[in-house]
Amino acid sequence: MLSSIYKTRTFILTTLICLLSIGMGSAIVHADETPASYNYSYWGVTVASPAAYRATAILNGDSLGVGPFKEPNDIHVTADKQIYVLDSGNNRIVVMDSSFKPVRIIDSFDGNGGPDKFMSPQGLFVTEDKQIYVADTGNKRIVHLDSNGKLVKVIENPESELFQEKFQFQPARVVVDKAQRIYVMAVGVFDGFMEFNASGEFSTFIGANRVRVDPAELLWKRLSTRAQRSQMVMFTPTEFTNLDINEEGFIYATNGDRFGDTIKKLNAQGNDILRRTGYFSPRGDIAAMSQTDASRLIDIDVADSEIYSVLDSRRGRIFTYNGDGHFMYVFGGLGNQLGEFNTPSAIERVGDQFLVLDKALGEITLFETTEYGRTLNEAVRSYYKGDEEAAFALFQKSINMNANLEFAYAGIGKALLRQGKYAEAMKYFKQSKDQPNYSKAFLLYRKEVLREYFPAVMTGIVLIALGTIAFRKLRQWKGGRKRAAIEQ
Repeated sequence: MLSSIYKTRTFILTTLICLLSIGMGSAIVHADETPASYNYSYWGVTVASPAAYRATAILNGDSLGVGPFKEPNDIHVTADKQIYVLDSGNNRIVVMDSSFKPVRIIDSFDGNGGPDKFMSPQGLFVTEDKQIYVADTGNKRIVHLDSNGKLVKVIENPESELFQEKFQFQPARVVVDKAQRIYVMAVGVFDGFMEFNASGEFSTFIGANRVRVDPAELLWKRLSTRAQRSQMVMFTPTEFTNLDINEEGFIYATNGDRFGDTIKKLNAQGNDILRRTGYFSPRGDIAAMSQTDASRLIDIDVADSEIYSVLDSRRGRIFTYNGDGHFMYVFGGLGNQLGEFNTPSAIERVGDQFLVLDKALGEITLFETTEYGRTLNEAVRSYYKGDEEAAFALFQKSINMNANLEFAYAGIGKALLRQGKYAEAMKYFKQSKDQPNYSKAFLLYRKEVLREYFPAVMTGIVLIALGTIAFRKLRQWKGGRKRAAIEQ
């Protein structure tokens, strides 16, 4: 009896040890894994891709020595790589250097009537000369501080005939161009971004999204009575979700439009000039099964050479595109592993490193490039700068690491096209399914062939024509002599 109990206990303990070992082993394996990386083929099929970025560290308030972050909402990196974190829940700005060492904390400033503080700020922007602009949402104002954290001006309660009655100014995001024009994304504003001049006076709205109408809902409204229509939701433009500005003053913006273009590049007149010559329009995941599964883009970061990245809050992924709209790479995801997030809220670059802010966890995840990511980034930059030889070599290297990267073949083709190697360019454009550029290369190649052989062809035609005329003249002359001889 005792032996059977002993055997039973031994069996149970052995089983428990095995299960614990399996659990520990699987935990170790998962800790080393990174989120899957992929790309899309010309046909919209998901294909495997090497990882362009890998998570290397997690930063939080405790590890930085500034106390826990509480619902941080925005992050900004200056040209000299200083990092500004908007710690919204703690109503402060934490400033770090490029080595992630805290430099200072801005949690108050001297206002017009004495000490003043932020209240649930949502957006942050810092200019090249370290002027700080904060979308102080809870206080319904924009706060402009100088490089020392001293108050310059406050923008609140703007007045204009363009505003609706009972309008409340609730800024959520802010950017500033080199002319000190201030562009604000405000809660409940559907007319585009609010533009203020350098003095803080409201100027106009720019970049309003078009109204998108559901055909079924439109038909239902037309069939309804006036009383029924008054109870229905009005058709309104889609709100923007975030914005960024590049060195040239173009505004890149994301919105929640399910049907139209979710990413825009706005010029000074508010016109969308984003190039969409890739296989698919830039919008995050294209393999969504339904509109409810579609990516929800909540932040955008513009790098040099027209490279831009967007953050999808629905899946926690960061998608990067080149200036032509070609999808370069993706990384990130939702989860509890290194390189995944709970509630991502903002992205920013420090050189080629990526910082992703997690609002719920109060953490910043640091991503660094792999060899593949560095090669692809430099290939796009080289092409943008007009260095065709470097672009050719780097795109070729990218293909050697990822044969599924079809747009890289187009990059090689474009580099060859600039070098005047039209026949070779046609081969790569054909491989990348780039019909417009293939046609362009074909026309240029045809002109080149005609230009090369035209003199010889024309010379031959002229000689044949002259020979034919001479032959006919000779025959006429000989025929005339024969007739003369016969008559004699």
